[in-house]
Amino acid sequence: MTRPEAGETGAGDAARTRLLAHLSAAGYRPVTPPVLQPVEPFLELSGEDIRRRIFVTQDAAGAELCLRPEFTIPVCRLHRAQADGQAADYSYCGPVFRLAADEPDEFFQAGIESIGRTDTPAADAEVLGLALEGLALFGRTDPAVRLGDMGLTVALLDGLAVPPAAKRRTLRALAAGRSLDEVTNGGEGARPEDPHAGLLAAIQGQDPRGVRAFVEDVLAIAGISAVGGRSAGEIAERFLGKAAAQANGGAGLNAENRAILDRYRVIAGHPDAAARDLRGLVADAGLRHDAVSAALDLFEERTGFIAARGLPIERFRFQGGFARNLDYYTGFIFEVNEGDGPMLVGGGRYDGLLGHLGSAAPLPAVGCTFWVERVAGAGR
Repeated sequence: MTRPEAGETGAGDAARTRLLAHLSAAGYRPVTPPVLQPVEPFLELSGEDIRRRIFVTQDAAGAELCLRPEFTIPVCRLHRAQADGQAADYSYCGPVFRLAADEPDEFFQAGIESIGRTDTPAADAEVLGLALEGLALFGRTDPAVRLGDMGLTVALLDGLAVPPAAKRRTLRALAAGRSLDEVTNGGEGARPEDPHAGLLAAIQGQDPRGVRAFVEDVLAIAGISAVGGRSAGEIAERFLGKAAAQANGGAGLNAENRAILDRYRVIAGHPDAAARDLRGLVADAGLRHDAVSAALDLFEERTGFIAARGLPIERFRFQGGFARNLDYYTGFIFEVNEGDGPMLVGGGRYDGLLGHLGSAAPLPAVGCTFWVERVAGAGR
């Protein structure tokens, strides 16, 4: 396992100490979740594809474990163990382990997770502010900030009454930056001669976890780990989408909804200008949907809180097509970089994560993560 060079230097240690001190001084208690984590939450929330990029092992009972590939899920699991149902703010800094092309497979991340705050727009603005303040500690005072809103995207899909399977596939396509062709009606329904017609009929309406487990079992029995470059989870997702389309007579995006979403994803620019364009889109589409109105109100309120913190919001850029993993993020998302360089810090809102991990009461949450070596920038 290759260790990051910056992590072996005194400069790397100093950068991590400085960043963690900044975050803890803002009231975020430092924690250190275990390095060894159960693999299942990462597969369920980040997608089966992550299996190819994480280090997996088994305990004595055969349960799958992994070296933590990120911190948010481990911090939320720690919160459940220590303060379930309560509000708390955490900071962290430590190594994560993930395979990626042309990058070390062990590197350091620092960040914060704010759990349980109900003042959503203020909490979102605070996390973004702390992220930019952390970058400024290392002389990065003019980065590019990209904003998105998964809550608004989902509300728009709901307002358009997009069928559940098509909604899920649309969100995945947006997150991957792909065309919506494959989600549009006529793109991928089951044909009468489809050799999988029997299987599709059998899995219609079934629990996606059960379908994924079934596909994994079948491939394991056959000694196959992937087909055509797709993992078992990806194959199961494809079958589920086709089954839903077959059950609903090709229930994908109709031409009108496709046009609205294509227009939505190209809306970009200053948040205030984007808000005007978004409201214009909603009016033109004739959407009178409470969730869409609430999401737009929250968008504008958040912009106000960001401006009230004195952040240079006139330099920030909202993009309707900016999306992330739908099983994870539920609202405000952002990323910060310099020029064409890799992301320095990114974050967002994940209000459903604690509930998914078993918390009895759903808790709102938002956070961000710094790539420490990138932020410290050897040679800066």
